[in-house]
Amino acid sequence: MTASPTIGFIGLGTMGEPMCGNLVRKSGAPVIAFDVAPEPLARLRAEGAAAAASVREVAAGADVVFVCLPSGRHVRELFEGPDGILASVRAQRGQTFVDLGTSPVGLARELAGRLGALGATFADAPIARTRQAAQDGTLSIMVGADQAVFARIEPLLRCCASEVTHCGPVGTGQVVKILNNMVLFETVNALAEALAIGRRAGVAPAMLLATFAKGSADSFALRNHGMKAMLPRTFPERAFSTEYALKDLGYALDLAREVGVSARGAEVVGAILADTVASGLGAAYWPALLEVVDRHPVIPAGREAREPGSG
Repeated sequence: MTASPTIGFIGLGTMGEPMCGNLVRKSGAPVIAFDVAPEPLARLRAEGAAAAASVREVAAGADVVFVCLPSGRHVRELFEGPDGILASVRAQRGQTFVDLGTSPVGLARELAGRLGALGATFADAPIARTRQAAQDGTLSIMVGADQAVFARIEPLLRCCASEVTHCGPVGTGQVVKILNNMVLFETVNALAEALAIGRRAGVAPAMLLATFAKGSADSFALRNHGMKAMLPRTFPERAFSTEYALKDLGYALDLAREVGVSARGAEVVGAILADTVASGLGAAYWPALLEVVDRHPVIPAGREAREPGSG
């Protein structure tokens, strides 16, 4: 690969478009972009990116290809399709492919092996934080790659992120991101339960969270998901949806089963997220799980309330 690589970017959605824009503005390298939607391509072309007509065109012209898609299923289809990446790798040119989405750990390791057999390399580099962070170039990115690949892609990732962490070999970036999301989902569910219980017990929700923020219950989740979404009960679409949250939590539960851990808290939150999707809020910003928690009784139907220590 040359000292000034040509960058490819596939997937220009909520997070991909601003990340690609930052690469165009900051990397000093040519960027070839592709998406099935014409609008983000047109906007990025106006900023200086070249607009590709296909995945194959990106793979043929780029040295480092970033992929930013919604799920592991989409990533697998992109790589395995008849005009996909595996069919388009430039043999022995040392191309590097980077998955920026949250995908199963096993898929990352599988793709690394298949690309390696074709003379290419792979890194999983899932992103965290908000669309605003993607626009500002202040994402947090967790990378699974060997040291040489990490050294190659780190300067490019830093065009999009204020935090870039090398977590270990291929797959470990996904492990860390999946577990980060699992902890976040469980924390937000705890906030939803506290808001529902507190409101019914006569405490104003804003007072409750403001007081939490002064003590040991303070957290990023409280100040962002709690105060900015759950208090005003604002759960817009085109943010990180409940369907995506349920998908990511499913990856965490799959990983827990693979390593032999009973993740019962995550299982409960998974059921609540599934109920939220079933209630018609699948496309809403995922802290909408509050709507399900708040309208259900605190004690599930069919269970008798007991005093502590009553048996």
